[in-house]
Parts: sequence; C-alpha cells; structure tokens
Amino acid sequence: MKAKILAISGSLRRESYNTAILKTLAEAVADVATIEIFPLEGVPFYNQDEDTATPPARVAALRQAIADADGIVIASPEFNYGLPGVLKNALDWASRPYARSTLIGKPVLTLTSSPAFTGGVRAQSSLTETLFAIGARPVSRPQTVIGLVHEKVKDGRLVDATTLGFLKDGVADLLRDAAKSAAALETA
Repeated sequence: MKAKILAISGSLRRESYNTAILKTLAEAVADVATIEIFPLEGVPFYNQDEDTATPPARVAALRQAIADADGIVIASPEFNYGLPGVLKNALDWASRPYARSTLIGKPVLTLTSSPAFTGGVRAQSSLTETLFAIGARPVSRPQTVIGLVHEKVKDGRLVDATTLGFLKDGVADLLRDAAKSAAALETA
C-alpha cells in the first residue's frame, strides 16, 4: 500500500511556484506515495473563541487531513523574511487542541522558495521553529531552499531536474521517518 502524504502550499497565488513544485513532486513520487495538496483557501483567521469541539468546517478538514496522512510536505514562499500569514494561521489552527494536535509526532518535510538566490532560507528557519513548537517532527536532512525559483518553474511545473531529484530524496527520507513512527506505534 502506498504512503499517504499531505502537502500544504503556503501560497494562495493562482500561479504559485510552491503549488507547482508540489504538483510536480506528486507526479514524480506517484509510484511510492500519494500526495494530496490541501488548499488553504477558506481557513479562517485563528480565533480561540471558535476553537471549540466543533471548529469551523475548513479547520476540521485540515486537522483530519493531517491525522490521515503518514507524513506532511510543506512548501512555503518567504514574505518579509518569514512565513506567509496564511501558512502560519493554518499551523496555528493545526496546533490545537493544545497537547493533542494531529501534528504532534508527525514527520514533516519542509521546503521554501524565492525568486531571490537565498531561496527563502529565513522562512525555512521560521517554519522549522514553528513546527518544533507544535511538536511535529521536521525531517532531519539538509534544508530544501529553492533560490531563483522563477527560473526553475515553467508553465506550472518544476523543470529543474537537480531540484526535483533533491525533493524526491527528501520524500524518501520522509517516508523512512513515517515508517519508523508507524513501527514504534505498533510496538507501543
């Protein structure tokens, strides 16, 4: 049975580089995993008053998609040296309920991209810090930062073979971490 990976793009833009990367990656690893992209449109601003046993429908769907996944891939642009608000907001919702989040212990592969040569390295740092705070398990491997992304994505596809190969290796690491987590749960 193929692994189930949830992918989250930190960009709402119609021609998003990050979403294009995730779609290309999904096709590239289709023989070993199914990658489902969860669009963040419609996730409301975090409001603790609405964070009840019956949260907003889009939040409940996000939390369930995370729970159902073997692992997560998050692709984010860098906005003003950090994460886009839409992604941070989704992670804030996903981090609840406190100490019982479906992200706790979940392996997460992260990637950032930017038209700048730095590839969103500052957003990568912010994303990793947020994931540690939530209790998720970022995959331990070299950071995936995609600089000059506008040259590597053409017509809605990641066309840079080196970058795609690095991302496929990242998915392999994610799947190994997910398998270790599943084995640990079975023996517990």
